Amino acid sequence: MVQYAGWLGGPEIIVILVVVLLLFGGKKIPELARGLGKGIREFKNATEDSDIAKDIKDVASEMGDLKKDVEKMNPKKMIDIENPLKSKKK
Repeated sequence: MVQYAGWLGGPEIIVILVVVLLLFGGKKIPELARGLGKGIREFKNATEDSDIAKDIKDVASEMGDLKKDVEKMNPKKMIDIENPLKSKKK
C-alpha cells in the first residue's frame, strides 16, 4: 500500500532497470529508446500541426469581444434608472 507520493526511490529504480536489462538485453534497449523518442516526436508534431492552440486563442478573443458587446448593451448602463422602491431624499 502506498502511503505517500514519493514511494519510488533509488533502490526501486535500480531493480526496475535490472529487470528491463534482463528482459530485453543490452542490444535491444537503445532500439526501444529510439522508437519511443520517434513516437513522442511524431505525437508532438501532430499536435502542433493541428493548430488547436491557435483555434483556442481565436475563440477566446471572440468571447472577449462578445462580452464587451453585451456589457455595452446592458440597460442599466445605457440609461440611469432610479430604483422606484428607494425613498427620494431632497
